[in-house]
Amino acid sequence: MRHLGLISVLYLLCLTLTPSAQSQTDPAKRLVGAWRLVSVEGTSPVFKFAFDHPHGLIIYDSSGRMSVQQANIGDRKPFAKGPADGTIEEKAAAFDSYGAYYGTYTVDTKAGTVTHHIEDGMNPAQRGRDNVRWYEFQGNDHVVLIATEDGKGGMLARKDATYKLTWERIK
Repeated sequence: MRHLGLISVLYLLCLTLTPSAQSQTDPAKRLVGAWRLVSVEGTSPVFKFAFDHPHGLIIYDSSGRMSVQQANIGDRKPFAKGPADGTIEEKAAAFDSYGAYYGTYTVDTKAGTVTHHIEDGMNPAQRGRDNVRWYEFQGNDHVVLIATEDGKGGMLARKDATYKLTWERIK
């Protein structure tokens, strides 16, 4: 009888630790975690720069906060005399090859979008801006975020969106 009680307790504990079927299908819960950038397809309609071996990290937490950092050029050069004595050209190159912002996020499952509500970041012009992205999960470990902006203040039709970032879950 004592073993039956222990087995019941272990079973209940396993139920509470095992992700529910809902968390496997709920996009907001599936996004929670840290993701590394593995590929960029297309060119941003907003920021017209080319990618050369991009690196990045995006984090979504369960409280609704997010943060993203992205290096657009794989071979970023350090400042010759350190950051305090960097030349204008070195600082401009560093700024132009890196992006970062943080804020909150919301998921609209009906629209299939995640919206990053930017509180602040490297570019002060992004404060208070919303970055809307369509999302597509590829298995359990990849998510593709697709920019909705057309670069002119409007939104693209989904079929016309070509700027896609693929992220891989960090385990």
